[in-house]
Amino acid sequence: MRAFLDQLRRDVDGDVLDDPASRALYSADASNYRHVPRVIVRPRTTDAVVAAVALAAEHRVPITSRGAGTSIAGNACGTGLVIDFSRYLDAIEISGDRAFVQPGAVLDRVNSMAGDHIFGPDPSTHSRCTIGGMIGNNACGAHSVKWGKTSENVANLNVLTVDGRTFDTTNPPAFDLPTSDPAWFPRLSRRVSGYALDAPTLTQQLVGTEGTCVVLLGAELKLVRRPERRVLVVLGFADTYDAADQVMQIEHALAVEGIDEALVRSVRTRPDLPEGRSWLFVEVEDDPERVAKITKNSMIIHDPAHQRALWRIREDGAGLATRMPNGGEAWSGWEDAAVPPERLGTYLREFDALLARYGRRGITYGHYGEGCLHVRIDFDLAHGYREFLQDAADLVVSHGGSLSGEHGDGQARSELLSRMYPPDAIRAFERFKHAFDPHNLLNPGRIVEPKKLDEDLRILVAPPRIPTRAEFAGDTRRCVGVGKCLNTRGGVMCPSYRVTKEEKHSTRGRAHLLFEMLAGDVIKDGWRSPEVAEALDLCLGCKGCKRDCPVDVDMASYKAEFLHEHYKRRPRPRSHYAMGWLPTWLKYGLVNRFTAKFGRFAGITPERALPTPTTPLVRQLHPLGKGDPVLLFPDTFTNFFEPGIGLDAANVLAHLGNRVEIPSANVCCGLTWHSTGQLTKARRVVERTARTLLPWTSRGIPVIGLEPSCTAFLKSEAPKLSDDPAVQALAEATQTFASYVAPKLPSAEGTRDAVVQTHCHQYAELGFDADREAMTKAGLKPKVVEGCCGLAGNFGFEQSHYEVSIACAEQDLLPAIRENEDALVIADGFSCRTQIRHTTDREPVHLASVLADRLGVIYR
Repeated sequence: MRAFLDQLRRDVDGDVLDDPASRALYSADASNYRHVPRVIVRPRTTDAVVAAVALAAEHRVPITSRGAGTSIAGNACGTGLVIDFSRYLDAIEISGDRAFVQPGAVLDRVNSMAGDHIFGPDPSTHSRCTIGGMIGNNACGAHSVKWGKTSENVANLNVLTVDGRTFDTTNPPAFDLPTSDPAWFPRLSRRVSGYALDAPTLTQQLVGTEGTCVVLLGAELKLVRRPERRVLVVLGFADTYDAADQVMQIEHALAVEGIDEALVRSVRTRPDLPEGRSWLFVEVEDDPERVAKITKNSMIIHDPAHQRALWRIREDGAGLATRMPNGGEAWSGWEDAAVPPERLGTYLREFDALLARYGRRGITYGHYGEGCLHVRIDFDLAHGYREFLQDAADLVVSHGGSLSGEHGDGQARSELLSRMYPPDAIRAFERFKHAFDPHNLLNPGRIVEPKKLDEDLRILVAPPRIPTRAEFAGDTRRCVGVGKCLNTRGGVMCPSYRVTKEEKHSTRGRAHLLFEMLAGDVIKDGWRSPEVAEALDLCLGCKGCKRDCPVDVDMASYKAEFLHEHYKRRPRPRSHYAMGWLPTWLKYGLVNRFTAKFGRFAGITPERALPTPTTPLVRQLHPLGKGDPVLLFPDTFTNFFEPGIGLDAANVLAHLGNRVEIPSANVCCGLTWHSTGQLTKARRVVERTARTLLPWTSRGIPVIGLEPSCTAFLKSEAPKLSDDPAVQALAEATQTFASYVAPKLPSAEGTRDAVVQTHCHQYAELGFDADREAMTKAGLKPKVVEGCCGLAGNFGFEQSHYEVSIACAEQDLLPAIRENEDALVIADGFSCRTQIRHTTDREPVHLASVLADRLGVIYR
C-alpha cells in the first residue's frame, strides 16, 4: 500500500488523502453501512482519474466512485480507493436541449444553467446530488411519472474501463456481452434492481450499474422543456391505502407523491392540509380542477412559495422519517421497493401486515404514481433484520415488483437479487460485469457476488468505545448522511462549509467524525482527537443545522460538549478565557480599563476592535410604566454595550400598557461559557440567574429577551443543561420582544423597505413570524436575509477565523445590504450588528429601536 500511495501522490493531479480524518469521513454514505477506505483521491482532471484507476488496477486495489455520498443502499463507500468526483470535476456545458457534464456536476446547478430546459429526473437530494451519482444509481425522483428514469434521459456516456480504455457508449469497442431473456424482467417502469440487460442501448445498460462495470468520465444529457407553470393539488384521504388505491385515476401529471400522517407529524409546524390522514401531492401544468375532483378533500395551490414549503416535507422525508413518533430511531434498509401502481394499495396492506408480524413500525411515503415506496423502519439491526428483508423481498416479487425502484441495490439489496431473478439472469449479470471488469475491482460486492446485507452495519461494527453520555452517542448517529448540509444556497446550514467546500466542515462530516471518535478505531485519540477539534474549529455554533437539517442535528451543542471534554483538566485557547468569561470581565470593568491589552491577550484578530462598554442598562433603567408587569432581561450585550436598545424596548413596552421591571444586579444566561465548552460554569451561571429571577418567574411574569442568542439559550439550551426547577421556570417565562409586542401594536401606514438579518439562533429556535408581524404593523416591508452574518460571538473575533467570518458575510448578508441601499437595516443580534458595522458604512438597528421611533417613544 505504501508504494501505491507514493505513486498516487506522484502521478495523480489531485488531492490524495489517507489521513485518519479523511478515511473516517468517507467511511459511510447515507446507508446503514460502514467501509473505511484506504485512500481517497479527489482528481482535478479526467486524466487524473485515468491515472488513479490504472494504479489501483496495477496494485489490485478496489475502486469506488463517489459523488455527494447520498446513497441509501450502501453503494458509495468502499475499503480501497474512493474517487470523489464532486470536488473538482463539475464542469457543465449547455447546448440547446443537451447538457454535457462531468460526473461531479450538481443537478440543481445543471438546471439553473439550462434556460428553458431541465434535466427531468429529480431525486429529493437535487440540491447536492451529482450527475455521476444519478447515473450510477439510475436516479428517478418525483417527476419520473412524466419524464422517466435517468437511463431514459442520457444520450451518451464517456467511460473508462479498469484496463485503461476510454470510449463513448454510442461507439463502444467490442465486448463479449450476454444476451437476456425478456421473461426475466418484471414489467414496470420503476425497475432498477440488477442490470438492465434488456435495455436497447449500451448507454442505458450501463446507467444504474452503480460503478461496478466502468468509471464515468462524462455524460451527454437529454433535457426536457421546463414547464411554464406548475400547480400543486393536494388530495386528502382517510388512510394511505385509500390514497394508493386512487393513483390510477390520475393522468397527465408531472408528479404524484404520497405522504402519511406520521411524516407530517415530524414537521415542526403542521402545514395546512385537506382533511385526512394521508395525502397525495399532485403537480400538474393544466386542469388542476379535474385532479381535485378525485376526492372531496382537496386543495389547489398556485403560489410557488407555498408549493415549495409543502414539497419540502416530501423532500426531507428521508431525514424526517428517521425518528419515530415516540422518539425511537428508524433505519433505511427496505427503502425503495416498487410495484406496478395498480398493485400499490394491495401491496401496502400486505406490507403493513408484514411489519406487524415482526413487531416493527415504519413511516411510509414515496412516489405513489410510479408504485415506488420509501420507508424507514424501527429495525433492531442485530436481530431479525435479515429475515424481515427476505420476506419483504418475496412480497414485492409476488406483486411483480422490483426490490429497488431507485437508489440502486448496493449492499442493502444485492444479496436479495436471487429472490427476484432466476439463476440464468444472475449468471448473465456476472458475465456482463466481468466483460468490463474481469478482476472485480470496481465497487465489488454490489449486484454481482454480493456482500451480505446484514454485515458491515455501521452501528454494529463501530459501537461507542469511548465513555460518553448515552444521549451524546445517540446524537452522533442522528445524522443519516442525506447531505442536505452540502447545499450551498438557501437556509443557514452550514456557513463554514459554504466557504471551504470541505466535507469535514459540513454538518454531516462533523457528525461522522464524532461518531468515529467514539468508535475509536480510525480516530484514535478520543476526546483529545486533533482531527475532530480541527473540524469543529470552523463550526460557528450558529445552530443553522438544528433548523435546516431534516434530522435536527445540533452541531453547536455537540461542539460545546466536545470542547468541554477536550479541554478538561488542561489549558484552553486564550479566547475561551477572554471571550468565554466576557460577562465577568465586563462586570468588573476590566474590558473598558484594559481594552487594547485585553484584545491582544484574547487572541483577537487585529482587523477588529472590541466594542467599548458603557454605563450598564441596569444602572439606567428603573421601573417604568403602569399595567401588566414584565421583566426586561438585561443580557450581557445589551446591558454593557448597547443599553439604548434596552431603554427603547422599555419605552415601547410601557407605551403598550406594561409596567417594565428589571433586576437590580447583572444577570447572565451563560451562553458565552457554553459556546466555549465550559459547561460546568455555564450551568452555575444560568442557575444563579434563574434563582435571582424567581421573584418574577414564580409569579408567571413574562421575561422579555432582546438578544436572540441569549433568549434562545434560556428557552432551549438551559433546560437541557440544568434540571433546577428555577431554570425550567425561567425557560417557560422567557419570550422574545417581538412575540410579546406584536399582538399589541397598532397598524401604521408606510411601506419602507427593510433588510432584516435574522440571528441564526432565532432562525433555529425562535422563529420570525412575530417579528414579521411587528414590522408589517410598523409600516415596513421586510426583506429577510436567510444566511449567517459570520461573526457568531467569539468566532469572528478570533485571529484564525477572520477570513472565514468575512466570507460567510459575503454569502448572503452583505450582497443584500448592497442591493438595497435605501432600505433600513434591522438586526436584533449583537454579533450581526457588529459584523454589519465592521463591513459596511450602514448603521443597523434593533427592532425595539425601530418600534420606539415609529411610536414616538424613543428615549433619546
